[in-house]
Parts: sequence; structure tokens; C-alpha cells
Amino acid sequence: EVDAVEAHGTGTTLGDPIEAQALLATYGQERDRPLWLGSIKSNIGHTQAAAGVAGVIKMVMAMRHGLLPKTLHVDAPTPHVDWSTGAVQLLTDAQQWKTNGHPRRAGVSSFGISGTNAHIIIEEPPAAEPAATPAATPAPAIAGPLPWQLSARSEAALRAQAGRLADAVEADPDLTVADVGWSLATTRAALEQRAVVVAGDRDQAVAGLRALAAGAPAGNLVRGQTAAGKLAYLFTGQGSQRHGMGSTLYNTYPIFADTLDQTIAAGLPTELRHIMFTPNDQRLHQTRYTQPALFALQTALYRLMESFAVTPDYLLGHSIGEITAAHLAGVLSLPDAATLVTARAALMQELPGGGAMLAIQATEQEIGSLPDGVDIAAINGPTSVVISGDEDAVFAVGQTWTERGRKTKRLTVSHAFHSPHMDGMLNQFRDVAASLTYAEPAIPVISNLTGSIADDLASPDYWVKHVRHAVRFTDGINTLAAQGVTKYLELGPDGVLTAMAADTTTGTFTPTLRSGRPE
Repeated sequence: EVDAVEAHGTGTTLGDPIEAQALLATYGQERDRPLWLGSIKSNIGHTQAAAGVAGVIKMVMAMRHGLLPKTLHVDAPTPHVDWSTGAVQLLTDAQQWKTNGHPRRAGVSSFGISGTNAHIIIEEPPAAEPAATPAATPAPAIAGPLPWQLSARSEAALRAQAGRLADAVEADPDLTVADVGWSLATTRAALEQRAVVVAGDRDQAVAGLRALAAGAPAGNLVRGQTAAGKLAYLFTGQGSQRHGMGSTLYNTYPIFADTLDQTIAAGLPTELRHIMFTPNDQRLHQTRYTQPALFALQTALYRLMESFAVTPDYLLGHSIGEITAAHLAGVLSLPDAATLVTARAALMQELPGGGAMLAIQATEQEIGSLPDGVDIAAINGPTSVVISGDEDAVFAVGQTWTERGRKTKRLTVSHAFHSPHMDGMLNQFRDVAASLTYAEPAIPVISNLTGSIADDLASPDYWVKHVRHAVRFTDGINTLAAQGVTKYLELGPDGVLTAMAADTTTGTFTPTLRSGRPE
């Protein structure tokens, strides 16, 4: 039942007779056809430790091709063997390997120290059943309007292109809105003059193209010159959280869902996704859950944007958002970032309450000195400052500014963050921060502490100061503008930082998510 043997085949007067006589005595008896005998050493030489597996590879390939290859350099069978004692024949020529009513089988001999010092019989597998050809399934319907993006060197060329595209769509009824939109977005150059036609069906798309081609503005048409410049991601801080944030993305994009689950599994509270997605679960507004939830959401949003081939030039986070930025820049691994976020949130939650935070319409210079127990917590805009600390003292400062005709607003928070009220957690938090491993950022991160490009994110003391000192968000936006950033994408539950950044500088400001709008 064995058709061929791949011999050890040393070609020596001692080894060959021993091997051949053994094969004649075992495989070579009572056969109606010869046992074919060859050795790969005649073809490629002795591969030493790989000789055993080389023989296996040879016989597997011989089965696949139905051909036993010729053994080279054979003048005559060795005279030291009585070949008449059994039906064994050298492969002096290549032989078609027929099945002979049973699966092809070959023995691989490994006399001596060559590869695995053992013998093996290889049998070809059963023929695979032909795979059924699946019925063609229609492409899934994509809900909602889709963009058709056009670009050209000049406005005239842009309008001409719109006319040609409208003609092509009308001439081919099989073109779908999704297919055309995909091809325009992924296969065409992005030139200086650009337009976007947003349409829910073919008729709307063609109407928008015709309007563009004719030179008339239309309600579903957005046109203008592309903004040159760099892109920065903004990561929102505490206070932006809301129930259901990310739930639709979780059910739509596997990369988002996998990242969110992996981020939670890296060390965040295990019940976090339930808290995020369940309406009216008030634990979402407890600091111990709020900060991990924002970190998980932002990390998943980043990986989703990464899957769309959107990559930032700079990262800027607000308070807890800066830890997200540091992780995504490569400063902290996912488990270490999760450890830092979880410890920060839990230690803050355990602090005594009794503090307050108040937004004031004033500049940092106007605020000037503050009473004991109160500090500036954030500079969010040219005339937007947040103070934090003892409740009575904070409201006394606020009353002064109200009397001057300035707007003030109390923030809904559990504790007075970035104030002396944080002092009680700093030593424990330093111990956690010192236990982690840090690296230099692969993407520049703008520091909350200085408002400039951070150069000490790999220091545990940086993250301790980060808890206690003011968030210099406006300085950070000004730094980004000075670096040539003109496009700002906010990764968070809403457009909180988008609005603040637009008060500071000019550019294109876009939040990934908005409360009350489909994700």
C-alpha cells in the first residue's frame, strides 16, 4: 500500500546496501508493481539537519503534482545489493504517480542523524469537496446622505468635471450613490479646488452635479478651496460625558467595538460599557467612572479614525484627555494608561467634597490674585477662565465678577479639580505613576501645564502636577496655530473643545460626535 520511498540515500558502499536490503525485505515483497525508490540528496545535496524534512517536502509536492521526480546521477544500481529479492526499482526517470485504487502513499526514510531521526508514511488527503458557489448577495443599503467629492486645478475644470460625472451617472443605471462616492473618495487626486455634493439618492446627486456645472449654488452643495495646514486631535475632558456615547458606533464598526472592549479589559472598571450605554445610569457622572469612560471612548474613536486613514500631526487633551493623548502618542502602553486613568479617577472620587468650580468671563490677567483655597483650574479661551477650590471663596469671587457685568457659570462637578482640594491624593497618585513604564511620544503632544509642546511626559512627576495645576488650553491652541495647524478634530462625546478652540483661533473645527445627532 506504499507506492514510493524517499531514501536516506547516502551513496556509500556501507549505507546503501543496508538501507536497500531493509526496503526489499519489508516494502518489496508480494507486490504487483514496483516500489519506487529515490533520494533528494541526488537533486540538491545533503541538507544535514534539514535532510529529514527536505524528504517530507519533496514527497508532499510529488503528491500534489502526481509525479515522482527523477533521481539524478545514477549510472547503475549498486552491485552490493541483490535487487532480485524484491520489487524495488530506482527512479532513474520521472514516473507518473497513479493512485492505483488507493490514496498515494510514500515513506520517508531517515537512517542516521538527518533532521528528525525517525521514519514517516505520508498519505494524500481525501479529495476536497468542491465548494458551493455562494449566491450573489446585493451590497448592503447605506442609510443617510453620502458625499460625492470632486476636485480640480481650477474652478472651471471643477464645474466641467461635475457635468461629465452627471452624464456618466445618467448613462449607467447600475451606478449606486455609495459606489460612486467610494470611488471618488479613494481613487481620485485631491487637488486645489474642491466641491462636495451631498445626496441621498441618484436623482439628488445628479441635480447637485448639474447645479455645480451650471455655476449656480444649490442647497445640497458645498464648494470652496481646500484649507492647507496640519491636523490636530482634541481630546475632551470631564463634564462632556453623556449616556449612550459611542453606542451606535459600537454596533456599526467592529474596529470601534473591539478597541472599546480591549481598552476596558486592559484595566478599566469591568461594568464600564454597561454604564456608558445604559440610559439614566447615574454612575456615569461619578468621577471613578467618568474619566475611564472618556478614555475608552476617545481611544476607540482614535482607532476608528485611524482605520479611515486619518492621522493627526498633533494631539491636545483637556485634563483627563491628555492621558488619552499620551497613550495614543505611545508614551504609555494601553495597560499602563488604563492603570493611570483608573487610579486617578478612584483617588479623586475618594476625596472629600465641599468644593466648587466656576467659569468666569475674564482673562487670566484680569483674574489676578485669588484668595487662599482657590486657584485657576483652566484657561479655556481668551476671556474664559475657570476657578476652583473652597465653595464659599469661589462664589465670593464669582459675585465680584457678576457685579462687574461679567458672565459666570457654576460647573456641575463632584469635586474641585485642579485646586488645593486635590492635594490629599497626590502622594498615592505619585506612587502609581512611578510604577509605570514611559516612552517618548511618537506624535507631538501639547502640554496642559505649559501650553507648549510637551517634553517631559515620560516623568511621573509631570502627571502629578497635571492633577494639581491649571489646564492652559488656550495657550495650547495658540501653540498649535503657530505650528501651522488649521484643522481641529475633537474626539469626545460632544463639541465642547471645538467651541472653545474656535474662540481662540481661526480654522476648521469639527467634533466627531454631537449630542442629539446620529453618530
